[in-house]
Amino acid sequence: MYKHPLLNREKMSPQEALDILIEGNHRFTNNLSVSKDLLNLVMLTKDRQHPFTSVLSCSDSRAPVEMLFDQALGDVFSVRLAGNIASDKVIGSLEFSSKYLGSKLIVVLGHSDCGAVKAACDNFREGHIGEIINLIRPAVRMEKTTVENRSSTNEVFLDKVCALNVRVQINEIIHSSDIIQDMLAAKQIGMVGGVYNLATGEVSFLPDTLML
Repeated sequence: MYKHPLLNREKMSPQEALDILIEGNHRFTNNLSVSKDLLNLVMLTKDRQHPFTSVLSCSDSRAPVEMLFDQALGDVFSVRLAGNIASDKVIGSLEFSSKYLGSKLIVVLGHSDCGAVKAACDNFREGHIGEIINLIRPAVRMEKTTVENRSSTNEVFLDKVCALNVRVQINEIIHSSDIIQDMLAAKQIGMVGGVYNLATGEVSFLPDTLML
């Protein structure tokens, strides 16, 4: 919540940023969202933004990041693209938010029943959508445990590819960005992946992706 003053965000640790998101998602899933004075926040943020976290998430209309983490104006630097893919422009946006806006945490957030991941599982190639699918395809290849019915109709396979895709995009961000690599090494920022469940509203963070 924006109860954290702008000045305090300079001293916020990546772990504290993650804790705020975890608490916010708990409020969301328990229908305990905090009341927000949005008009006042418009005035507070009109001259400067200082988001405490950056989130790369999918464009799915059912997964608005600020809502599912119960955050407000100025809290989240939100980068949304179908399939939560780490394109060059996405990575540039995350570099900007981390280095120049002071964001303390990068979250790569996938979600259940993702249409872009489904398309990748089904080897969809039509139009510009294919450009998105190409960046998800490595996650499909990495899933080796499913031998039969490697398509979007197999929910277990789909869930595994979704989580793998989060890991693939995290690796792409790290390996493509010297800025983010250096900030992670210096403990100036943290990074973590997670998956949002459309049916329950819960975000499950992936322990093996946690870098703090």
